[in-house]
Amino acid sequence: MLRITDARTGHPVPAAPVRRGLTRVEVHARAHGTGALRVLLVADVLVRALELDGTPVWTLLTGDHERADLRAAAALGIRPFEDTGGGAAGLGGAQALHVAPAGADVPDGVLVEVADVDAPNAVPMEGAGPDPAALRLALLSERRDVPVRLDAAALGEAGDTLGRWRRTVADWARLPSRPVPEALRVGLRAAWEDDLDVPQVLRVLREVEDDPDLPPGARFETYAYADRLLGLELTREIGTHA
Repeated sequence: MLRITDARTGHPVPAAPVRRGLTRVEVHARAHGTGALRVLLVADVLVRALELDGTPVWTLLTGDHERADLRAAAALGIRPFEDTGGGAAGLGGAQALHVAPAGADVPDGVLVEVADVDAPNAVPMEGAGPDPAALRLALLSERRDVPVRLDAAALGEAGDTLGRWRRTVADWARLPSRPVPEALRVGLRAAWEDDLDVPQVLRVLREVEDDPDLPPGARFETYAYADRLLGLELTREIGTHA
């Protein structure tokens, strides 16, 4: 079961206390830029984690948002939220999860705070270089409550990692498939169900990449499974290499 730290109390709580009951995720991304984009991204990953557990989710975006930010969110693979055009107080759902920047004033409900982004130079809002997923990976590299630094080095490292993983996954896909080892499946779920610890999910993938004892087919299925949460399109290059 996914447990999330409520910033109001500092204590972990079930993200969906009613098993398979409707959970409402409200996104409060004030202003614009990479900080707002990170809030949207955390909400997207939270929704993916809930859906992987079989929880129906109603997603809402409050406030006014610039078209450029929404285009950037779409480029990063962030699925659209229902736009309320303002407050969403009183709307139904078994529980409300509010995803917002640190210090934001939001209605009652579990508060999922997202730390700011330190971007010393302008970051292209519609992607990092030719592949926006590199920006997505860079923003996922730190826990949501830790500020993330976006500079040329961070974006370059994310782009290199993403390219390498996609090529490797495409290579693994040529060989017979094998199930995700149960220990890896449990480890991945334990990571993202522990307050949405995405950096730990990424560490597990790095360990899988370097483990010579795992069959390529099992590595492929492990990456494909984790990507249901990460949304990095890690299988995109299958069939594109001779």
